[in-house]
Amino acid sequence: MNKEITTTKIAIFRKREIRKTIHNNEWFFVVNDVVSALTDSPNVQDYIKKMRKRDNELSKGWGQFVTPLSVKTSGGNQKLNCANTEGIFRIIQSIPSPKAEPFKRWLARVGYERIQEIENPELATKRTRALYKAKGYSDEWIEKRMRGIAIREELTDQWQKRGIKEQKEYEILTAEISKATFEMTPSAYKKHKGLKRENLRDHMTDLELIFSMLGEASTKEIAVNKSAQGFGENKQAAFEGGAVAGNARKELERKSGKRVISKENYLKLSQSKKRLKEVSND
Repeated sequence: MNKEITTTKIAIFRKREIRKTIHNNEWFFVVNDVVSALTDSPNVQDYIKKMRKRDNELSKGWGQFVTPLSVKTSGGNQKLNCANTEGIFRIIQSIPSPKAEPFKRWLARVGYERIQEIENPELATKRTRALYKAKGYSDEWIEKRMRGIAIREELTDQWQKRGIKEQKEYEILTAEISKATFEMTPSAYKKHKGLKRENLRDHMTDLELIFSMLGEASTKEIAVNKSAQGFGENKQAAFEGGAVAGNARKELERKSGKRVISKENYLKLSQSKKRLKEVSND
């Protein structure tokens, strides 16, 4: 049976991360993240157990409110309990928290934004740009990141057309491109940058983004031109596409005398900017 392929996004409520994923064309939110954001409980699972004991109706209808969905975690994709806007509203009725009302308004807005994005897909792109801008990324970096997202979507669309269905296959093909481009898998690259559950590409430098784009764009062109079908042929195309980017990277490094692959990440950059700002204000 094919695994459901989902895309995990991060929403921010009062500086707390809430993972969300598309299911049946609407946002579903990770229940643990929501409860954690509202309660600050050191043991979210234990809090949920006690909450269900207190609320018999919630416990009886738990299977209707909550759906296990594939969510990207630091350890790979895992099935986590998720709920749509209606389900989350029901769950937070059982949470005595002063944050509940602001969270309801936030949740309603996020759900409404999804409806708007279905009607006008350009809004999703605009919101993504605005989010990166709010985090302090430069306009130049944002342009590259957005172009990289578009190229990635074009590639995964081709993979789907060419018989790639399993989530694990997507991960292997992506790793194949990364190894040929940077001589590291995405997981190894994240360790190199000191990242955990963060999105690797959100922590790439301009050049790293450019070579990532080149590897994936080359892979798509090779797969299309060679009419690659199935996992084996697309894996070969991924290797060849990544090698195009890898060779270009090595040539740039040879002529510039500087490595493209960097330990630099946005977390460190933002901390440095914050310290610099504090010093300038003293």
